[in-house]
Amino acid sequence: MSQSPAGLDDDRAREYLRFAGTLADAAKDIVLGHFRANSADLALEDKSDGTRPFDPVTAADRGAEEIMRRMIGETYPDHGILGEEFGNQPAAPGSTPPVTWVIDPIDGTKSFISGVPTWGMLIGINDGSRAVAGIMDQPYTGERFIGGPDGATLNGRPLHTRACGDISQASLYCTDRSMFEDDRQLAAFDAVSSQVSYRRFGLDCYAYCMLAHGLIDLVIEGSLKPFDIQALVPIVRGAGGVITDWKGGPPENGGLAVAAGDPALHQHVLEILNSAA
Repeated sequence: MSQSPAGLDDDRAREYLRFAGTLADAAKDIVLGHFRANSADLALEDKSDGTRPFDPVTAADRGAEEIMRRMIGETYPDHGILGEEFGNQPAAPGSTPPVTWVIDPIDGTKSFISGVPTWGMLIGINDGSRAVAGIMDQPYTGERFIGGPDGATLNGRPLHTRACGDISQASLYCTDRSMFEDDRQLAAFDAVSSQVSYRRFGLDCYAYCMLAHGLIDLVIEGSLKPFDIQALVPIVRGAGGVITDWKGGPPENGGLAVAAGDPALHQHVLEILNSAA
């Protein structure tokens, strides 16, 4: 039996991925019941308490995370859960490995409340060292992106990033320029974006999946939380891409992230980011 470098064997990772699919299936009706609903049905709140940036949460976010948390607790009571809406529940002491389910019930809530289907349910599996498997489920479009020990797939079809070593030919996506916390980060982003073929904003988690699909080349973002990125790491890597923080280190803790479909492009972009930041 093969085993990940972090200690979670592949068969167990596959088991957890199957269960992650069950979680997504269970949350689907809750989420779709609120998509393109009126504001009263959304029960929309601003978690920023009126400050900026606007940070929306809806009844769909809370309901989806609640049902997933309940199912995980019933099936894997020793596992930890880190979710956007209800915080961190550590894995039981002595768990080997200390598995944590990292959940963002709706990544891209601003798109969700706008009726734009570029949001997704993120379910990541971390074995205490790294994100080893993950799902991005888009129930409105019927797309399920999976990353794990068998690579990356979309509805069962293998995904592969595309070759693009020339930055002048690359496409770049970022959810929003406001993700960068200071002028140095913004200048570093602009140093890359000034050299690409074109750049676009929006998409949230969808951009990373389109990168894994081989349709875009770069995603550069900031101000990420662990639940924003961990499910996406195995999808990008499973498709042959590279995803790190801006120093080339692990991206699982969030913050600044850069994903590229081509390893040579990723290395070149890291050099630009670090010379400009």
